[in-house]
Amino acid sequence: MSFTKLDKRDIAILKTLSAEGRISKTALADRVNLSATACWDRLQRLESSGLIKGYHAEVELRKLAPHVTVFVLAELANHNAEAFQTFEKIVQRHPEITGCWALGGGFDYLLQVISRDIESYQQLIETVLEEDAGLARYFTYIVTKAVKNAALPFDLLFDA
Repeated sequence: MSFTKLDKRDIAILKTLSAEGRISKTALADRVNLSATACWDRLQRLESSGLIKGYHAEVELRKLAPHVTVFVLAELANHNAEAFQTFEKIVQRHPEITGCWALGGGFDYLLQVISRDIESYQQLIETVLEEDAGLARYFTYIVTKAVKNAALPFDLLFDA
């Protein structure tokens, strides 16, 4: 895999945006010690290269609506390309599944599910099983408390 070449200012832009997505372009330029035009050019280049995939608000769901967050470890019955593709297509169809990661090691996938309650989660699982997603077994873990949700560790990934 080839990586995009970045200099310290590019990294500073990414680091700042990952922590403060709503920062103004002028404030961003000041923060990374660039003119507004130079900063804007770099920002456009980072966006067009796909390094910046989007801008999002971090919503405090506890204040919005009752919900439950569930992590699910899933193991497929078959380990061929078709089985993985089928499972991944089914995952894409369910908006309650807000994250899905293919894993190396014991289990095949880790899923993050956000639903109204445990009953809604159970309905989702039953639907996925009925869709013949190829699950051999799955393990459900209910989130009781969020402990950490941090910005990306840019300082650990790049030499300062």
